[in-house]
Amino acid sequence: MTSNSFLDEATARGFVFQCTDTEALRAAMQAGPITAYIGFDCTADSLHVGSLVQIMILRLLQKHGHKPVVLLGGGTTRIGDPSGKDESRQLLTDETIAANMVGIRRCFTPFLRFGEGPADAMLANNADWLDTLGYIPLLREVGVHFTINRMLGFDSVKLRLEREQPLTFLEFNYMILQSYDFRELSRRHRVTLQIGGSDQWGNIIAGIELTRRTDAKAVHGLTTPLITTASGGKMGKTAQGAIWLTADRLSAYDYWQFWRNTEDGDVGRFLRLFTDLPLDEIARLEALGGAEINEAKKILATEATSLAHGAEQAALAADTARRAFEEGEAAATLPSVTVAASDLEAGIPAFRLFALAGLAASNAEARRLIRGGGAKVNDVPVTDEGQLIATSLLRDGAIKLSAGRKQHRLVKTA
Repeated sequence: MTSNSFLDEATARGFVFQCTDTEALRAAMQAGPITAYIGFDCTADSLHVGSLVQIMILRLLQKHGHKPVVLLGGGTTRIGDPSGKDESRQLLTDETIAANMVGIRRCFTPFLRFGEGPADAMLANNADWLDTLGYIPLLREVGVHFTINRMLGFDSVKLRLEREQPLTFLEFNYMILQSYDFRELSRRHRVTLQIGGSDQWGNIIAGIELTRRTDAKAVHGLTTPLITTASGGKMGKTAQGAIWLTADRLSAYDYWQFWRNTEDGDVGRFLRLFTDLPLDEIARLEALGGAEINEAKKILATEATSLAHGAEQAALAADTARRAFEEGEAAATLPSVTVAASDLEAGIPAFRLFALAGLAASNAEARRLIRGGGAKVNDVPVTDEGQLIATSLLRDGAIKLSAGRKQHRLVKTA
């Protein structure tokens, strides 16, 4: 493994969008393993696949012998990052942020090796230093290195101003605090590389400049591309909501199904970004045509689910899908929803039950699903959106609902 194999593989897999100075970063890696970080604000109690590119590039970094640092934004979450946002985020309480931080920690353990070794990942919390900052000392020591002219030129600020949308003074300070994070991690843990999404470019540059001006240290920045689907949609957004990384938010089966439903044009790209498969094997799978592309999608789904939920859960999800779709069997391991026995005895309108089961985001969407011919009960098409689904339809203690060919739920009674 060469000292620059991380940059080579990261580029080949499609992780690299911009780099402040590729040759300087190569030289730093040539001198030995480096330490790099990515920050994650604690706006929810889990991460979703929108953060998966960042997690996977940290995984790749560790694979090549470098040390990843996961920075949790216990401090910056109290402000809210304006980058890529059209409006201010709702401010969270300290209690909510603390609870979210506990939940988010779980997202990294399947992907990264934590420990005390030189290449073991570590967690940091920027509240450890941001919460102790004094306002006047911050202005004197750090504020003098930021000009309003430069800050107004950053895309995260310019976009909001061009749209005449408010940008609070609170949010305006975010880039200063993120810059402070980079310098603090450089001082505390010898971090020399910050990685972030493409919308973080301005914030990363600001941190590099602050570290250079105050500490005379050369540090580096690298961004990953915004990931959209082949049809132009936002990665990880579905009619049923976000694709969460933790099992209490989304079952391993539904996670597997998300990847199985990948568009044909995205299969090779997603295999490179979201699995550990060798590039030559991915090239072979990407070249499959016709119905064979579905086998590549199943491999993508199983490999991606193995990383997030473990090989056993991935195999179980794949087997459940095979039995449900290829053998027409309502497998007991399909995701289920429980309704009161009295409600089912009286009968529940089909549209309401499909929405309740999570196969549609609302009653109106469930009605459209049924009108479009995409709904089935026990593998029989539903033609009347008001059809009552009752206990007479129970088969082995459950009713199988299907939305299209790939989304299924079992309805059970309590």
